[in-house]
Amino acid sequence: MPIEAFTDHACLIVSGPDQQGLVAAVTALVARHGGNIVSLDQHSTDPVGGSFFQRVVFHREGLAAELDTIRADVAATLEPFGMEFVLRDASIPKRMAILATTDDHCLLDLLWRHRRGALPVEIPLVLSNHTTTADDVASFGVPFVHVPSQKGPDKSQSEAELLAHLAEADVDFVVLARYMQILSEDFLEKVGVPVINIHHSFLPAFIGANPYQKAKDRGVKLIGATAHYVTGDLDEGPIIEQDVVRVTHADTVPELRRRGADVERAVLSRAVLWHAQDRVLRHGNHTIVF
Repeated sequence: MPIEAFTDHACLIVSGPDQQGLVAAVTALVARHGGNIVSLDQHSTDPVGGSFFQRVVFHREGLAAELDTIRADVAATLEPFGMEFVLRDASIPKRMAILATTDDHCLLDLLWRHRRGALPVEIPLVLSNHTTTADDVASFGVPFVHVPSQKGPDKSQSEAELLAHLAEADVDFVVLARYMQILSEDFLEKVGVPVINIHHSFLPAFIGANPYQKAKDRGVKLIGATAHYVTGDLDEGPIIEQDVVRVTHADTVPELRRRGADVERAVLSRAVLWHAQDRVLRHGNHTIVF
């Protein structure tokens, strides 16, 4: 949906201990402020002592002028329930930075979808440890910044430079579009926003270089991709989206790579879209996706 379609729409995310009266309290609040609910999703891990998650999108004429008043009422309404919430003007796109390297399939796919209006985000910059994609990124009108990676285990200098650029761009989240560098826990703590990663589905079976050759040698019948939030535990963060395609003995290694890249593009674009639309709620080390 084009960004313009969300004018005067708010998105309210509610999470906390499940209990009686939550849905009634939220819907009554929206009605009290002259809002019309256009989408409502909810999930309970257990109606007795479980956790409750809700995403409500509502339309309200002149929303921007009333948003602070509505937010204050949401806080007062949910305080007795001990709930956490986020209320956002859905017409304001999130700011997404992309970290990339020489593999360009995910990077260019995100830029293309953004140009076509399929991703409701702003992209203030692309950061890369190589310059091979600089001209391609420039053709989309997006600033490109080259930040070389340091050799060896100490990445503090390059990470500090990345953090400075991300802070200056005031981003809401970061996407690793096949950025083949391990980010330190210190970086993840300091960046202060969600980081989304994409990788092939062979982990942890085929780690290291040439995973598609290893998959071919083992005769795998499925290849796919996983998009997840990045945590200090390598490739073990909460999963947002996954998908697979069937392959056969006749597929060559280059064909496996091509089909794997197709799946990676699709999975990452869906994960980015859902995050941008506040459809992904984290709960421990997994997610609820509305």
